[in-house]
Amino acid sequence: MKEQRMINGHPFISYSKETYTESETLQRSSDFYEWMNKRRSIREFSDQPVPLTVIQNILLSASTAPSGAHKQPWTFCVVSNPSIKTAIRQAAEAEEKESYENRMSEEWLEDLAPLQTDWQKSFLETAPYLIVVFRRSYEFTDTGKKKQNYYVTESCGIACGMLLTAIHHAGLAALTHTPSPMNFLVQLLNRPENEKPFLLIPVGYPAKECSVPDLKRKSLEEITVWY
Repeated sequence: MKEQRMINGHPFISYSKETYTESETLQRSSDFYEWMNKRRSIREFSDQPVPLTVIQNILLSASTAPSGAHKQPWTFCVVSNPSIKTAIRQAAEAEEKESYENRMSEEWLEDLAPLQTDWQKSFLETAPYLIVVFRRSYEFTDTGKKKQNYYVTESCGIACGMLLTAIHHAGLAALTHTPSPMNFLVQLLNRPENEKPFLLIPVGYPAKECSVPDLKRKSLEEITVWY
């Protein structure tokens, strides 16, 4: 059992982490980058089932993300019910159709052209799971009083990054989908007033015939400034 001590009336436990030799650290960092560089967003999913325990483990991994004041201001709604997935698809496509036809600027549409996306989102029904991430701006005490959360957007963003990494690590694929506005998700999933949609992530195996755009990631020199 880990040793516990009190600091200003709050419990702390001892912590240690494995470390590696310099050559091992270099190899591990290189191997991890090479593996992560294989991650891609897909829009062509298989309907092959995924064990529920796998999804549970992925979500537990995401929940280890750091958060402002350790408030963990997120809710992960997992949708596998076919009728709910259909309702989400219909609502998302209605918003996306309006966006593609009336909301998006010409510049935006030009930037999307290499991806060849459109308002039709069949993957929302095909993928075995949809993980809908909600951000929690505040909580309610037992007396109904609002209690503030902190750095909610940043915390949820980090959790989603770790979620995508866990999905990739499990041998699955995902897509970050943001139909805008996403308020329909509040109604369809019957979420409380302190939760707002943050990200919609279909999760599953790639389809047998799956293709992705031939894109290039920015180089280290393009994304870094060293001091």
